[in-house]
Amino acid sequence: MDTLSCDTTLLSLMRSNPAYDYSHELETQEVSLMDWIWQKIMEFLNDVFGEITGNHITTPLIVMVGLALIGLVLWFLYKKRPELFLRNAKRRMLEDEEGDTIYGIDFDKEIQLATQQGDYRGAVRWVYLQTLRYLSDTHQIDWQLYKTPTQYEYECREESFRELTNHFLRVRYGHFEADTSLLDEMCRLQATLKQKMVVPVTQEEGGEA
Repeated sequence: MDTLSCDTTLLSLMRSNPAYDYSHELETQEVSLMDWIWQKIMEFLNDVFGEITGNHITTPLIVMVGLALIGLVLWFLYKKRPELFLRNAKRRMLEDEEGDTIYGIDFDKEIQLATQQGDYRGAVRWVYLQTLRYLSDTHQIDWQLYKTPTQYEYECREESFRELTNHFLRVRYGHFEADTSLLDEMCRLQATLKQKMVVPVTQEEGGEA
């Protein structure tokens, strides 16, 4: 009876030949986030400029377009979530050199004093801490010393509070200039937030006595 035999020499040669290394295509390759982003950008550029890339568009121009797209994405993220780009925002949180609590403070007095002294940056901070005190008292947030402004945004998802937090972060950690118009805007947002947080009182139905 005829039997099949294996040519071990030929099998060894085939295994050493990269052309027959089919398992290599099935292996998962680690790709960094930047490599993945760059790959997607190049695929997009090839789809848009594929027909003329080889003749008219040079590599530097493609790189410039790619960088412009990255810059646009970063700008969009900065406008929506500025705290992601603010240095030491998580570590510094809400404390300053004088204190870090929202209790035992006459906020109206501190805001008025800061405004009279032209310290609008300090006034903005006091307005924000006053807002946190209000949200804590009304059980909209669970105030803790270690928490960041972003964490409070997750607890209170009102748009006015998000805008107020963004203003605070820009001034407090982004070194944006604070002035009387910004302080007025902060106060307006605070008033809007308080108005939305008011729980309507329902009267019990009943006949007149």
